[in-house]
Amino acid sequence: MSTTLFNLQREHIAHLQRAYSDILTDHGLDSLAIYSGHASDHFADDHAPPFQAYGHFMHWVGLADVQHSWLIIQPGERPQLYLYAPADFWHLPTQLPDEPWVETFDIHLCSEKVSPSLSGNAVVIGDIERLPISIQQALKAEHHPERIVHALDELRLFKTPYEIACLREANRLAIAGHQASQAAFIGAAGELDIQLAYLAASRQRESNVPYQNIIGLNEHAGVLHYQHYDLNAPKQRYSLLVDAGRRFRGYCADITRTYAGPDAPVAFGELVTAMHGLKDELVKGVAPGVNFLALHEQMHHHLGEILVANDLFKGTAEQAVAEGITRVFCPHGLGHSLGLQVHDVAGLRHPDGTPAPAPEQHPALRLTRMLRPGMVVTIEPGLYFIAMLLDPLRNTSLPINWPLVDQLSSCGGIRIEDNVAVTESGFDNLTP
Repeated sequence: MSTTLFNLQREHIAHLQRAYSDILTDHGLDSLAIYSGHASDHFADDHAPPFQAYGHFMHWVGLADVQHSWLIIQPGERPQLYLYAPADFWHLPTQLPDEPWVETFDIHLCSEKVSPSLSGNAVVIGDIERLPISIQQALKAEHHPERIVHALDELRLFKTPYEIACLREANRLAIAGHQASQAAFIGAAGELDIQLAYLAASRQRESNVPYQNIIGLNEHAGVLHYQHYDLNAPKQRYSLLVDAGRRFRGYCADITRTYAGPDAPVAFGELVTAMHGLKDELVKGVAPGVNFLALHEQMHHHLGEILVANDLFKGTAEQAVAEGITRVFCPHGLGHSLGLQVHDVAGLRHPDGTPAPAPEQHPALRLTRMLRPGMVVTIEPGLYFIAMLLDPLRNTSLPINWPLVDQLSSCGGIRIEDNVAVTESGFDNLTP
C-alpha cells in the first residue's frame, strides 16, 4: 500500500469519524454497531455462495470478505473492530493486512462469534435477522432503523479522495481484463475462454468479482444480464459484449465494451462507433447541478438521432423518442451510482431519505439525483435488438427498417460503459 493511498485512507477514516459523530449526535445516539454479515449455506447443503460484507462495514475497513465481525462507533472514541478469527485448520483464518490504517482502530481478534456490548442509547445495523436468536436478544439496541441507514447511505453517496483513488485502481485492473477479452475474441475464443482470459488478466478469482461477468457472443449480447458461458466458440463471430468489473479494497469497477466481429454486417461496426461517440458525449455532460434524469433523456434523444442516421428508423429522432422507439432499443437506464456496491446506495432517494423513484416512462432508471461533487456514476448507453420488445411493433405503421433490424439481430446489441466521478468543475472519467 503506497504512502499516498494510506494518507488518503487515514483522512477518509477521520472524515467518517466526524460524519458518524454528527449523525449519532443529531439522532441522540451514544453508539452504533455495524455487523459485517455472514454467508448462509445453500438449502439442504453445507456449501455457501460467495460472500460480500455489508457496505457500511466495508466503508470503514475496506475488507470485502470478513464475516461474523462487528464495528462499534461511538462519538469521540476510537472505532472498535471485533474481528472473527477462529483457530481453524479447514480454512485460512481471517488476517488483518500489514498496513498502517489498522492502527486507527482498537482491534479485538475473536476466536468465537460475539455479541458486542453497547453503551447508552444504541442501534445496530446490518443483516441482524439472520443472526442466532440468542445473539439478537443479547443486542440491547434498536435494530436497523431506517432513519440511520438512510443517513449513512447518503454519506456513502459522496466519495472521499481515498474512495476515488480506489475506484480508479479498480478500473485500471478491470481494463486489463477487457483488453484480454478483446484479444481472446480476436483469437476466436468461446465465451468461457473469454471469461477465463478476463479473470487472469484482471488478477481475480470468479468468486471475487463484484458481479457476475456478462460475456455475450452474438445474440447473447442482447440479453442484458446474460448469465451463462457457452463452452464452444460459435462458427460465426458477429459481436462480443463484455460487462465485467473488479474490486479494489472493496470498491467496484463496472465497465462494458462491445466489439464487432469479422462476420458482422458493416452497419453493426458503424453502430458500435456511434455508441462510443454517444457515451463520450454523455460523459462530457456530467457536472455539478446536472439532473441525472435529464442526462438519461438526452441519451434517448441522441439515440433517436443514431437510429435515424443509421437507417434503422425512417422517421425523425423526435418521433423515435415520442413513440417510445428508443425505449424499445434501449430498455435500461443511463446508469447508476457506483461505489462499494455496483448499484450503490441512495440513488433513488432524496437527500432527506424520502423516496425519489424512477419516472413511470423510465422504470429501469436507477439514479434520479441531481449530480453533486463526490458522486461516482456509470454512463452506459445501449442499443439492442431484443425480439420480445421489437416484435409487438412489427404490426404497426411505425417506420422501422425491419430488414436491417433482422440483419443486425444476430449481433445482439451494444453497450458502452464508463465510470465517472463528478468534480467541482465537471467530471473525471475513471475508465482509462
